[in-house]
Amino acid sequence: MDKNEKIFAAVDIGSTKIVALAGKKNEEGKIQIIGLGHSPSRGVNRGVVQNVEEAFAAISDAVVQAESNGNCIVEYVYVNISGQQLTTLTSKQHRMLGRDRCVTESDVNHMLESARQINLAEDMAIYHINPETYTIDGEPILANPVGSLGEKIEANFKIHVAPDSYQRNISKCFEGGSIKVRKAILDPIASSEVVLLDDEKEAGVALVDIGGGTTKISIFYEGVLCFTSMVPFGGNVITRDIKEGCSITAKQAESLKVQFGYAIADFVQEGKMVTIPNAGGWEPKHISVKSLSHIIQARMEEIIAGFFVQIRKSGYADKLGAGIVITGGTSLLRNLPQLIKFHTGFDVKIGNPNLNSFADRREVNDPRFATALGLLKMAATAEGEFGKKVKVKKPKSNEPGLLTVAKQKLVQGMISFFEENTTDAEMS
Repeated sequence: MDKNEKIFAAVDIGSTKIVALAGKKNEEGKIQIIGLGHSPSRGVNRGVVQNVEEAFAAISDAVVQAESNGNCIVEYVYVNISGQQLTTLTSKQHRMLGRDRCVTESDVNHMLESARQINLAEDMAIYHINPETYTIDGEPILANPVGSLGEKIEANFKIHVAPDSYQRNISKCFEGGSIKVRKAILDPIASSEVVLLDDEKEAGVALVDIGGGTTKISIFYEGVLCFTSMVPFGGNVITRDIKEGCSITAKQAESLKVQFGYAIADFVQEGKMVTIPNAGGWEPKHISVKSLSHIIQARMEEIIAGFFVQIRKSGYADKLGAGIVITGGTSLLRNLPQLIKFHTGFDVKIGNPNLNSFADRREVNDPRFATALGLLKMAATAEGEFGKKVKVKKPKSNEPGLLTVAKQKLVQGMISFFEENTTDAEMS
């Protein structure tokens, strides 16, 4: 590897998994993913770091895999911010221009800074702010207002706030290993970078990320993130119901859900069965795929009802011209788009990542990688300013960094992300 090359890295901290990616620009200017790592989440609840030591260990596991895979050392990362207390506020600002004067960049920046002065509780912080609309002398401005002529400019800003502890705790997880958080990005902004088209954001779209522990709802309209919310449960509750309903292990329940589950039970052929082998001389279990899918559908309908309530509360339900885009691991359930459309009336599609900006790497072409890929793309965009020269690893017994403790473990070869134990469930 050329020592003059620059690398950038991203870490997606989720409720059920941690994903680490390291990348560089190739000769064609595309993002080449050189390092990939993942580990089960620990110390993270509903997307928020609660136990720094446990989260540090989980992040270490993922980053060490990415470093080993890419033969590099990660020094700076882009990370995601999410949590149930993430809320969206609106601030209205105006500025008098006087007669016959054009709007300047300074005028716009002045209103932006004024919007940042919004009164917040002491434990809250602004994580993202963007203009929603501009008007000049009462007339809407659809593009950049700079250069427009008028006497008074008004603007509405969307301000996304959350507890400042969200970012503090994340930073602590990395500071323990000498890695700096270059930037913390709101989860929906990151994933939208690779999942949503600009036309969809303009027309109005709800991005629904159905993960393992949470379901996150984000609404974009006229190109702006206008609303965020969260339902505090996701695909893990489906797995738990299958485990209890079929009297099997959680691992077997997850495997059944992924391999044989349908979101609409009526689509399953009658008589289709799955055999679950049992160890220790116990008789194998025979499970009806239709019964399995009835369990999935019942719980999935509760999740849909939960996020649809949030969409209606947002005030943008009648502005979703592009409908609903679903992402996250649970979005891969068979027939889920049809079930959501039936209950909401909106057009629905699965948000597979747009990898036009990336060099080919098939294992990341999956909705479950959307946030990590979005973060890496944003890091690559800032590469000219923040990129670091690659440091090729040299074997050391006392190598510093995030992975000092984790390096003492044997790092096994990378395996396919989300590989399921197919021996747990076999078609009869």
